[in-house]
Amino acid sequence: MAYQHTINGNTWRFPDLKTLLAKASPARSGDYLAGVGAGSAVERMAARLALAEVTLAEIFANPLIPYETDEVTRLICDRHPAAAFAEIAGLSVGDFRNWLLLESTTEDTLARIAPAVTPEIAAAVSKLMRNQDLVLVARKCRVITRFRNTIGLPGRLAVRLQPNHPTDDVQGIAASILDGLLYGCGDAVIGINPASDSLPVLDRLWRMVDDVISRFEVPTQSCVLTHVSSQIKAIELGAPVDLVFQSVAGTEAANHSFGINLAMLREARDAALSLKRGTLGDNVMYFETGQGSALSANAHHGLDQQTCEARAYAVAREFKPLLVNTVVGFIGPEYLYDGKQIIRAGLEDHFCGKLMGVPLGVDVCYTNHAEADQDDMDNLLTLLAAAGVTYIMGIPGADDIMLNYQSTSFHDALYLREAFGLRHAPEFEDWLTRMRLINPAGRLRSPDASDPLLRALTDMTQAA
Repeated sequence: MAYQHTINGNTWRFPDLKTLLAKASPARSGDYLAGVGAGSAVERMAARLALAEVTLAEIFANPLIPYETDEVTRLICDRHPAAAFAEIAGLSVGDFRNWLLLESTTEDTLARIAPAVTPEIAAAVSKLMRNQDLVLVARKCRVITRFRNTIGLPGRLAVRLQPNHPTDDVQGIAASILDGLLYGCGDAVIGINPASDSLPVLDRLWRMVDDVISRFEVPTQSCVLTHVSSQIKAIELGAPVDLVFQSVAGTEAANHSFGINLAMLREARDAALSLKRGTLGDNVMYFETGQGSALSANAHHGLDQQTCEARAYAVAREFKPLLVNTVVGFIGPEYLYDGKQIIRAGLEDHFCGKLMGVPLGVDVCYTNHAEADQDDMDNLLTLLAAAGVTYIMGIPGADDIMLNYQSTSFHDALYLREAFGLRHAPEFEDWLTRMRLINPAGRLRSPDASDPLLRALTDMTQAA
């Protein structure tokens, strides 16, 4: 079905919905690299005006990637709840935007319709929204998950403690973990990106972090972010696996480039559930995504990168994860060129994920060859806090020395807590209070020499 809109006597025509969505997207380098971006600001506006008139029912009825050839499309269609969709199906994309912004559209309303919001619908409405719209609606979306603590409650901000090391040195990783805990970070997950894919090395990492969690009775969960197939093997061999991790994308072909499919993810989730390691809940999966991943694998099917990204959230939603993380600026300037594009993408991803009922956090980050700096990251970080982001990254010095990119630090989490009055996950907050690491107001305390975490960190440093 073709679409068109006339501006100042010039008619802009778009041959199909795929093209319309791509031309309506805010400018970004990845879409130009793919040859799908709008050729001018006028064409972009014409596409947005045309898109505003398309109904949500029409978007659902016209899959962008054929049902017969893509298992992600089949997942989106087969899991779609007709009853929940009936509430919004007749709205145009423009009307849907206005409805989302109404004060009468509450947290409960958004939770009710979230399963019916397809990725293409979320992507479409985001293209009509200003940054403040993305913030305001995402702030109303509440997604709560549990494993050993509770993530996503209002007024709370969790932090993934990311203690990576370029040689997987167990002592160095443990020191970074203890350092992060002293700063009150780690309630989302203690997640290690290993440099090695050797199972014996990975097993040492799982057992070390499990020992830290057990030794200090920390109400959190661990994850070693290796390929899902290695995690399945590790579970079979008796490793203490809490969360199972995998990078996912929005097309079957892109997931194939990661060496995964939906069946493998189901097998992994079943394996993790069989361990029964969660004390409060059974959200055992952790997914990471990022705009540009499908294009980098030449698996985008002519879609714009933000729509592809939203489709990845449909994959994540299927497996009831504890955490989903968009690593927004990690792939590089070929896909998000500068700070402005990274900021917009981060807000889009957060909005689309939360609108679809996904517990989305954001790795506020950039690579050193992008036209971005830490001030841009501060701006995005602050906007996401206003939008009610579920969690962020906590990395020593904000500089990941293993993955070689710039992210957010333990101190950035302190800034957000102070500026917005945000608290930790409740069970983790109780632990911090018992450990005398925060005062009754939730603010960080300076540990004294008798503090067990500080003593452990000191012993580890001296041993090195």
